[in-house]
Amino acid sequence: MLLHIVARGRIGRSPEAELVDRYLKRIAWPTRISELPDRGGREPDRPAQGRRILLDEKGEVLGSAAFAERLGRWRDDGVREARFLIGAADGFAESERAEADMLLSFGRATWPHLLARAMLAEQLFRATSILANHPYHREG
Repeated sequence: MLLHIVARGRIGRSPEAELVDRYLKRIAWPTRISELPDRGGREPDRPAQGRRILLDEKGEVLGSAAFAERLGRWRDDGVREARFLIGAADGFAESERAEADMLLSFGRATWPHLLARAMLAEQLFRATSILANHPYHREG
């Protein structure tokens, strides 16, 4: 299953970009990052066998094991792509939220978008490590 991050804004060369690259290189699953302009620009067409996950303050707050379980279930159900969207500064419209397969939150705090991208990359690495029974994640 492809893990695809679609983010508004450019990350450029920054400490956050280094973190994103570091974690995505460690993931054994295929990954992709698409950057869109802050305003305008279209999301790539949604694949027929895909899930669309919006990072949103109103979303579910999942622990790492529960997040891994969700990804594993999608993979086992034949989902071809899990697309994670990080919006612009104003977030997502209600219509976009309604069309999503899942709203995901990293807590009720507001996070800078570049840091949210790095946090997502780490959680994707952690989830795939959990699913591979790698000792990276230690619960409890």
